[in-house]
Amino acid sequence: MNPEADKLYRLLPALYRVRDAEQGEPLRALCAVIAEDIAALRENLDQLYDDQFIETCADWVAPYIGELIGYRSVHGVSARTRSPRAEVANTIAYRRRKGTATVLEQLARDVTGWNARVVEFFQSLQSNQHMNHLRPTHAMTPDLRDWEALERRDTAFNTLAHSVDVRLAETQQGRYNIPNIGLYLWRLDAFSVTKAPAFRLDDERYRFSALGHDVQLFTRPESETDITHLAEPLNVPEPISRRVLDRDLTRYYGRNMSLLVETDNVKTSSGDIRICNLSDDGATWAHLPVSTVSIDPTLGRIAFPPGDSPVNVRVTYHHAFSMSLGGGEYERRQTFTLDGPVTSVVQGQSLQRALTAARGGGIVEIGDNGRYDDEGTLSIVVDAGARLEVRAANEHRPAIVLTGEARIELHPGSELMLNGLMVAGGRLVAAAGGGTRTRPAALTLRHCTLVPGLALTQAGEPRFPDQPSLVVDIPGAVVEIDRCILGGVRSARETAITITSSIIDATGDEQVALSAGNDFAAAGVVRLVNSTVIGRVHVTRLELASNSVFMARASDSGPWMHPVISDQNQHGCVRFCFLPPNSIVPRRYRCQPDLAADAAILTADQPPGSLSAGQRHAIVEATQSRVRPMWTTLRYGRPAYGQFRRSCPSELREGAEDEAEMGVFHDVFAPQRERDLRIRLQEYLRFGLEAGIFYSD
Repeated sequence: MNPEADKLYRLLPALYRVRDAEQGEPLRALCAVIAEDIAALRENLDQLYDDQFIETCADWVAPYIGELIGYRSVHGVSARTRSPRAEVANTIAYRRRKGTATVLEQLARDVTGWNARVVEFFQSLQSNQHMNHLRPTHAMTPDLRDWEALERRDTAFNTLAHSVDVRLAETQQGRYNIPNIGLYLWRLDAFSVTKAPAFRLDDERYRFSALGHDVQLFTRPESETDITHLAEPLNVPEPISRRVLDRDLTRYYGRNMSLLVETDNVKTSSGDIRICNLSDDGATWAHLPVSTVSIDPTLGRIAFPPGDSPVNVRVTYHHAFSMSLGGGEYERRQTFTLDGPVTSVVQGQSLQRALTAARGGGIVEIGDNGRYDDEGTLSIVVDAGARLEVRAANEHRPAIVLTGEARIELHPGSELMLNGLMVAGGRLVAAAGGGTRTRPAALTLRHCTLVPGLALTQAGEPRFPDQPSLVVDIPGAVVEIDRCILGGVRSARETAITITSSIIDATGDEQVALSAGNDFAAAGVVRLVNSTVIGRVHVTRLELASNSVFMARASDSGPWMHPVISDQNQHGCVRFCFLPPNSIVPRRYRCQPDLAADAAILTADQPPGSLSAGQRHAIVEATQSRVRPMWTTLRYGRPAYGQFRRSCPSELREGAEDEAEMGVFHDVFAPQRERDLRIRLQEYLRFGLEAGIFYSD
């Protein structure tokens, strides 16, 4: 019985209830009908009361409550601004501290989702001091013995005095002036590598990187729990220098900290570690230890004393990157394809044996961050109609290091999914198995890294720059590449390839990124979305290219006189992309630099028809020279790999269909984050101050 109906029925006189029972309780049924409306009315009244508070109101009410306090909605890129509820709830707390550096810093973190620090530039101005108010630490000239002040000069943690800079802070040029406030943002984040085997050079020398190259170690940012606290170097993903780590070793080194070295037979606690410069010294390293373990955080190197012969060296450290891409220790559970029994593999077990046993389908999961190089090569066979998923466990990044090719044999109708793996040393070669092809075979790569150039030198350069990372020699195969970092790709002409939010890096704009082979043959039908391609492209048909960047260079002679070539251009579309000049592709829509060149000609051609053909050609060439990608670095393994410089033209940084940047980092929505912050600064910046946004990476 409905409680409301029972309560309403008991209000009736007893005589009516007795008579109602004698006649089959028609009154009780009527009360039940009335009670439903009463319950709906009561629920509505309760919700109306809850709607007066931002914590309990319905989602549709939140913007109206925000309007009462002057809240302005933003793009909602970060987690804190995706729903206005939390930001409206914090608005009052923010406005109580309006104009202070601490609330501006908290605002920058909440709105952009990036690490941030606010700097009041007037505090670093050179000034004549009053004799009654001396500031001994505020000297006009730097102390050349103060290494930390010199190391952090002109950064977000600068303490050196500067002369006045009269340029505007809003233009990101002027800094040190009385009204100027600087908001420093870190586009890079720190990603962990936990208990991974160190790369062994000999019994004494090791490297943190599983690929054996030098890597800069970064700080694991500590969370700030108090809004009144300004960020310090430990709160942001800063590169760790030798001097800083030597002075503050206990704040950086240890479990759940920025870095840690563990072995089975050598003491590696903070008291047993020495920080020094382990740079190259001829065929060996400089300053090799005599009695204690040495670490170089700038190069990512470890040196043990002679005779220690460490066993099972494991390292925990943090490296920097712009987003969760390729193999890495981040959340990937939602991308797992198959459910069911799992064959788990850990360091010391044979990965090849597990793959051989699973040829009929199933899940092979690598459960640690180990280095799998015992077999040298791998062979994966998937029977006809079977589905096999080879994946790293969630939040793990194992390294599969090959000395030869990894052979993949896909029979008709089979499907192979690779997820969360980092493969180096050799390429993946997918070939067709026997049988009648009733259904196409499928190969899917998600969150994988196939190292561009197959392997890296000590300096981080590709060892084999002209070698592809993936070869698919299966006519009619369906290939999906999602959130991956790959070297060059070769495929059969009949292959269908879909590339989403990935980097295809042939290690140079004159190398071949997409084709059927190292010659001029065309790859299959390609769809490319939110991706960056470095190298020449020749495909049968470019079905779709959207929000992507093609970085390629044509040759003066030979077949590659066009950097990007699609053979069949009757179908397909290229939209909101950057294409090198002289590319042959299907119809274009708002692509660069064509769009910018057309706009420049339209502006200059006044009155219409006044420009000569030579003048038009000069404008086009000037625009093409200006509107082109400008990168922080294009070397895999470096922190800002594939990232646009701040000086990159706005036509590319804001050229996607939703005004985000073109290329693989489209989903970072960097322009939207910056615009959201500027909107909020108008509300919270104190009158008379000017704010500039500066990037620390």
